[in-house]
Amino acid sequence: MATVAPPADPESDPRVKAVFDDIRQARGTDYINNVWRYLAFDPGLLESAWADIKAVMGTPSALDPKTKEMLYVAVSIANGCGYCTHSHTAAARNKGMTPEEYADLLRVVGTASRLNALLSAIDVPVDDIYRAQG
Repeated sequence: MATVAPPADPESDPRVKAVFDDIRQARGTDYINNVWRYLAFDPGLLESAWADIKAVMGTPSALDPKTKEMLYVAVSIANGCGYCTHSHTAAARNKGMTPEEYADLLRVVGTASRLNALLSAIDVPVDDIYRAQG
């Protein structure tokens, strides 16, 4: 159950309306998902969260959009965020992720999670060769 209620008429706040309009424009759809509807309970929080997502996920960079979405899925699984796992899996599929790539992604996440837990429990020291130089 959510810890906050979304505003009944979020776009009555001009700051929220501006963010929602920007989301619509950036995504080319009129659909505003629950993430943004619920974050609209605090316009400042909504603005900063959207600015971060837009800057990282919506701005061309060295990583292609499908890879960004797949990384977001992996981090969302690791952090236990079901909403983000579902929404970014859908986005990755929309950007061309194949069923084979998704299976590989899940294998990597599962393998890394298991080994991370083992190494955290043992507290293996990091080899000097893996430490950043300079």
